[in-house]
Amino acid sequence: MDPVTRLGVVGCGLMGSGIVEVAARNGVDVRVAEATPEAFEAGRRRLTASLDRALRSHRLSEEERDQALTRVSFTRDLADMADRQFVVEAVAENRDIKTDVLRALDKAIEDPAAVLATNTSSIPVVDLAVVTERPERVIGMHFFNPVPVQRLVELIPALTTDAGTVRRTRGFAEQLGKQAIEAPDRSGFVVNALLVPYLLGAIRMVESGSARPEDIDRGMELGCAHPMGPLRLLDLIGLDTAQAVAESMYEEFKEPLYAPPALLRRMVAAGHLGRKSGRGFHVYDA
Repeated sequence: MDPVTRLGVVGCGLMGSGIVEVAARNGVDVRVAEATPEAFEAGRRRLTASLDRALRSHRLSEEERDQALTRVSFTRDLADMADRQFVVEAVAENRDIKTDVLRALDKAIEDPAAVLATNTSSIPVVDLAVVTERPERVIGMHFFNPVPVQRLVELIPALTTDAGTVRRTRGFAEQLGKQAIEAPDRSGFVVNALLVPYLLGAIRMVESGSARPEDIDRGMELGCAHPMGPLRLLDLIGLDTAQAVAESMYEEFKEPLYAPPALLRRMVAAGHLGRKSGRGFHVYDA
């Protein structure tokens, strides 16, 4: 199977910029779409800063950093995705936003064999696939944060996804140096179905006064050899994203363990979203 040489990525936030970086470092021409000038510039800064960190830590050379940057172009018009062979949408974890993006991409992309991948972490892929005229080419491709570091990608075929799309997506994941597992098209897939109850349980411990955030995190890091405690992980994911994932899973299964705790809702309402806002269960430097 021929490698992907022309990738489109819609959204250049934490996840999108990571996908862009990994693809560009692996020799892929990447076109990035963002909605506003502010998001456009923030995405460019995020990408450059991450590549500079890799340079400082000797994970790539100055020449490799510069080459990766030359492979990335930006646009505010989804029509500029017309020539892409593979497109990943990495916009906010919101069903309406994602369906609008996929409808627009479906109309814009000229190649009928092009794959449309959604980086959703919780929304059933079939719900997104059926808004397009090519549901057989739509698949879930769930990366993990931070994308340049985490090796796992979940592949989530919908009922409508054909076998060729699955093979193409698995090949692309391997092209990026990732290891892929196939997950069922149910909210939460494999990893979040196991992870989310654990994370929400840590929030409930804080909410009930059973333990302090720093003690919960230290306990899981030192007692269970987790590289990061659950509350620091929530801060890294983003509390707004965690709430959206939990709500989607609770909507599908009605399991109380998936219901977002009141403390999570209030922290999101207050804008305490974790690392990206400077404050979540822990406080971070700007």
